[in-house]
Amino acid sequence: MKRMIVMLALGSAAQLAQAQTTIEFWHTFGDAKRGGWIQDRADEFNKLHPDLKVVPAFKGGDNELISATILSARQGNPPAISQIFEGGSQLALDSGVFQPVSAIKNVDFSDYIKPVINFYTIGGKVNSLPFNSSSPVLYYNKTLMKKAGLNPLRPPTTFGALLSDCKKIQAANIGASCFGMSINGWFIENWLAEQGQTILNNDNGRSGRATTSNLESAAAKTIFNFFKTLQDNKYYSYTGKLEDYDGSDAIFNNQKVVFHITSTSKIGNNSDAAKRAGFSLGVARLPIPDNTKRNGVVLGGASLWIAKNLSKEKAEGALDFALYMTNTKNMASWHQLTGYYPVRQSSINLLKEQGWFAKAPLQLVAFNQQTDTVASPATAGALNGAGPETRKITEQALQKVLNGTPVNDALSEAKARADAALADYNANFK
Repeated sequence: MKRMIVMLALGSAAQLAQAQTTIEFWHTFGDAKRGGWIQDRADEFNKLHPDLKVVPAFKGGDNELISATILSARQGNPPAISQIFEGGSQLALDSGVFQPVSAIKNVDFSDYIKPVINFYTIGGKVNSLPFNSSSPVLYYNKTLMKKAGLNPLRPPTTFGALLSDCKKIQAANIGASCFGMSINGWFIENWLAEQGQTILNNDNGRSGRATTSNLESAAAKTIFNFFKTLQDNKYYSYTGKLEDYDGSDAIFNNQKVVFHITSTSKIGNNSDAAKRAGFSLGVARLPIPDNTKRNGVVLGGASLWIAKNLSKEKAEGALDFALYMTNTKNMASWHQLTGYYPVRQSSINLLKEQGWFAKAPLQLVAFNQQTDTVASPATAGALNGAGPETRKITEQALQKVLNGTPVNDALSEAKARADAALADYNANFK
């Protein structure tokens, strides 16, 4: 009898394993905090849906993940869900390897924050589901500001104010440089948007395919000249690598710089690091060019794209998990853990009911910065099929300025290269 019970149990387990639909989810969070949160949500979902098995996997940075996803799809074995960064949205759409989430089954998208869902609505279709949304903010070490004789209640709000503080920090000889930031094209796009300048023509690629960049605009020159001044005066520190978020954070968290710009998504990790290091952390809005009316920031982060040519069961299961992971409770939790925006209005309401924003003023700064953004083609962000390449070109141009190349020369070359990349990409769609 015992043997029969064991055999029946084994048979049931085998049938369950056979009946399970595996849903691979590729994401970009290699750290234990954010990657662990995703795994926890998958574990919860799998218990609720024994016929499905969501398997999350870290697949590297933004560019690595989108390239690997498209390659795997063309080889006939794509992940069901891919976390694609906002700058890769046009490439994801044009690749033809994804299906609009709005076509899988009826979903009410009205609860998603308008600027966020609008970013991923292209051609009247919701192509992907918002997940992690962010913007850049200024982080500052209040302890070092006091040491340098600066008022930590008055962080710099403009380029000029930052340079003025840098001069005082250098004179105070406190054993730290003034400013650090990873070289990232997304930050440059934000500073262009704050000046009302799109980075691409045709309304940032939203009224038609972008054909040229605005890298030689007066707004771009303002940004690059700001960095030239920082570098010329030895105010700036970075790792020497492009898009080195973690390395840039390490410089700040090791108290090697007073001011630091990075994503709102790092508020959780940087707050923990500040406590360990023993300094008081501040967060403020992104400093903007002098004599500029604040227009707002460009949405960053990523969304969840679902592969095409999946079985109906797998496609609906993938969407069900994406909706579960971004439900009201989970998006409030995600925001509290990381600093990413809660992408649902109901999540915002829940956080308000819990008194979260009163308890977490650092998070409120970033939230207000996004909600105060003025809607325009500049702040809507660029739709750019050559996005990964043109961002790298912009970053390389800034690195050249830091290494001594004149601003006009660096931007002229960058524009020529970016325009060529756009032309090469657009040639595929004639």
